[in-house]
Amino acid sequence: TLLQTVVLKRNQLDATLDFGTNYSNQLESVDLQNNEITNYKLAANKGIQVILADNPVCREAGNQQSDFCKEIQPSTDFSVPQINCSLCGQDREPSPACRCVYPITGKFIFRSPSFSGFSNNTNFIMLQQGIEDFFRNLSYQMDSVAIRNFKETATGHQLLVDLLLFPLDKESFNQTEMNIAISAFSTHTYNPPPIFGPYIFRADQYRPFSGGSISINIGIVIGAVVGAVVLVMLLTIAGIYGLRQKKRAEKATGQNNPFAKWNQSTSSVEAPQLTGAKAFTFEELRKCTDNFSEANDVGGGGYGKVYKGILPSGKLLAIKRAQQGSSQGELEFKTEIELLSRVHHKNVVKLLGFCFDRSEQMLVYEYIPNGSLTDGLSGKNGIRLDWTRRLKIALGSSKGLAYLHELADPPIIHRDIKSNNILLDENLNAKVADFGLSKLVGDPEKNHVTTQVKGTMGYLDPEYYMTNQLTEKTDVYGFGVVMLELLTGKSPIVGGKYVVKEVKAKMDKSRNLYDLQELVATTIIANSENLNGFEKYVDLALRCVDGEGVKRPSMGEVVKEIENIMQLAGLNPYIDSATNSRTYEEASKGSGDPYG
Repeated sequence: TLLQTVVLKRNQLDATLDFGTNYSNQLESVDLQNNEITNYKLAANKGIQVILADNPVCREAGNQQSDFCKEIQPSTDFSVPQINCSLCGQDREPSPACRCVYPITGKFIFRSPSFSGFSNNTNFIMLQQGIEDFFRNLSYQMDSVAIRNFKETATGHQLLVDLLLFPLDKESFNQTEMNIAISAFSTHTYNPPPIFGPYIFRADQYRPFSGGSISINIGIVIGAVVGAVVLVMLLTIAGIYGLRQKKRAEKATGQNNPFAKWNQSTSSVEAPQLTGAKAFTFEELRKCTDNFSEANDVGGGGYGKVYKGILPSGKLLAIKRAQQGSSQGELEFKTEIELLSRVHHKNVVKLLGFCFDRSEQMLVYEYIPNGSLTDGLSGKNGIRLDWTRRLKIALGSSKGLAYLHELADPPIIHRDIKSNNILLDENLNAKVADFGLSKLVGDPEKNHVTTQVKGTMGYLDPEYYMTNQLTEKTDVYGFGVVMLELLTGKSPIVGGKYVVKEVKAKMDKSRNLYDLQELVATTIIANSENLNGFEKYVDLALRCVDGEGVKRPSMGEVVKEIENIMQLAGLNPYIDSATNSRTYEEASKGSGDPYG
């Protein structure tokens, strides 16, 4: 949706208002009353309503009578359809057919419409016709529908619309008809066009039947709602009865399709599409975690808790169990299952299965004993990371990302690359994890413009943050921050200082190690005589965090450059990490939550 209305009253804006030539062709209204604007260059599009009342430009003699200096109030007194009839007496209203009747009236409060202004009647015609179609599909005794008195609240975030329902071939509705109509709105059985967003409906008092005076009171409204609830309960009971009759068939279906009941939940998210992941039962996971005991609790996060489990075969598992009200949810659960069940790479954490049983949502991964890179950099897991190991971790995690971007089908944008989402196995091989925020490049959002920016501060691509434009280069930026984190051994934001800015401000390319010794981790500096490739590593990291995505390398290019850096350091980038380090064996058992 392009910009339609701008309201910037009382903001002390000064200088000249000049629209230029590059603005939205859907722009309808610009309200800049009570500012300090001294000059205005007329917009090329004469259809734009500009309001500059109470600005210095409107105090000049030649401008006082100009249209842009008038306090214009949008006309909202029209109705859909237009009703041009004589007035009716006794609190009656003329219908579109000019019959004097008692309509049911009320007010819609649309809380977040995706349009503004009233110059385009198409939206309101669509709303009016949609309401008519809704009631006619119910065979409801209604003649017609009208809407009128369109208003926007002072903040412009809510739209108010008056509604009138006219009775068919009689002067008024009976009480049952009135209850049905109001219940349709109060229980949200009726859904408006999506551009109007969610709504509240407030019914007016209903006027006399046949000369009497009857008011709709709270009891009637409650009765209508209760009636609807009772109907839902009856349907639910009937459904349960039917389900019990089909218990054997459902059991067989559940074995073949573990998400057969997904659509019966309260979810608005479609059921996951599986590619090889195993469906565990709740009982299986309960047993292998000793009834989810505290002894097997290895951490927690926004999603819930993570438990260590052991299958009868002796295989270790990491089980991420969602808790009620978790900050993740069904969409993230679905995303992880679908993405991780289809990708297979040594540098991407392996999803072994899931559990969607007894209203539980659990994800089952391979167990990663050394936790996250965050734990490794902080020393929490007892691992000493020298320059050689940090290069191997950078290479492994870059290979995992390059696979997601260039070899997965369709390609995947991770969207939350950070040290806590890079896990280290017993040989310190890096594995990219946590795909709850990931996006498929080939999904319906082909232009990758997201409605909500997601990620972690410190790793968040500023270009993505400003434009909502999601690309593979968003992951490259996060990886560049991880590279600097590997270099410094510290979180990206410490004491209000951002590692990207700190490195750029401190570095001096004319000096040894770019004069970054004060920022570099002590375990690296301790072996400073063997830091071949250090400068090229810093250069690559800073290219990854360039403010413009087009200037950043692809992850495939990053892999090749890290391989070259490793060769400069005397390492073979084509051999996996060995298991000959004492610190590997000494890694602590409790490593927080490497999966959350």
